[in-house]
Parts: sequence; structure tokens; C-alpha cells
Amino acid sequence: MGVTYFKRFRMELDLRDGLFPQPMVPSEYFTLLWDENLIEQHSETKFRSFRFEIDANVFQCLGNRDGCRRLMGDISRRSNFLPNSTILIGHRDPDSGQVDYCGTIQAIRDNMNRGSIQNIGVTPEHRGMQLGTFLIYRAMQGFLSEGLQAGTLEVTAQNTKALRLYERLGFRVTRTVFKAVEVSLV
Repeated sequence: MGVTYFKRFRMELDLRDGLFPQPMVPSEYFTLLWDENLIEQHSETKFRSFRFEIDANVFQCLGNRDGCRRLMGDISRRSNFLPNSTILIGHRDPDSGQVDYCGTIQAIRDNMNRGSIQNIGVTPEHRGMQLGTFLIYRAMQGFLSEGLQAGTLEVTAQNTKALRLYERLGFRVTRTVFKAVEVSLV
């Protein structure tokens, strides 16, 4: 076994000056606020969003369904869980009426009284529709409703698309950290 280190950025958005403009998403998308009966839909959406991404290497639980279920359960049972900032996006096919869950975000209150996004994921086939921006916007609205003045998240430095999105929305890097991950040397 060996160890690989992944560079990650902690980022923060000051909410005291208000939020970035609400993005518009196509009408066939809809949102659902947290409900414990949706834990499976959140978990599956998280898995489908992350399984082929760099973060599935950084956090191995994101690369498998059971890991995503455990993670969703762990986050939602925390005493500092923020249900008003935990959102699921669905897509209703206009022809068939079939629903496909395609975006998820979860958040907690951190020990410095800021909202902290734990994960944000959009499935590959629904990217480019401003769903990530919309999820962040809705989570930040939830933070504001809780009286929180800042939102935070972490992003793997190699995830340049996500990093550019967060910077465009006003997040600023506050710290660089390194995540150690054991890897097989076979």
C-alpha cells in the first residue's frame, strides 16, 4: 500500500452582501426539500454523479452505492444537519412523464456557525443546465434562513470545472489542504 495526496481548497462565500442572481433552469426540472423518505434517491443520485469523477478516488465511499447510502445516512443523522439546505433535483421527461433524479446537495452547520456544503452532485447527462448553480443558490437560501452569514465547501484542485463554478459564484479560497488516500501499488 502507498499513499497519494490530493490537493483540496476550502472555499467560503460571504452571504452578508446577498446572493448571486438565481439561475434559471428548464421547466422540466423540479426540486424537493429534504425528506428522510428520499434518502435512497439522494444516495443514488450522489453515486451516479460521482462514480467516474476524481472525488470517487479521494473519497472512496462516493464510488459505490453502499458508500453513498452510508454517507447520506451519516450526514442526515448529524445534530448540525441543515434540512432546508439539502435538496434533490428531479427531471420529468416531457414526453413520457418519467422522473430521473439528477442533482443533490447536502449541508450542515459547521463549528464556526457557517453553512457547510458536504456534497454537491449533478449526474453527467444533466450537466450544463445550471443545476449545480441552482443547487448552491437554494442551499445558500437555506443558510440565510438559518441566520448564517457564510457558506463553505471543499473542492479537489483537479476538479477545475467545479472550482471555476465556485469562483464565478463568489467563493474564495481560504485554505489549501491535502487529503491522504491509501492506494494499492499493484
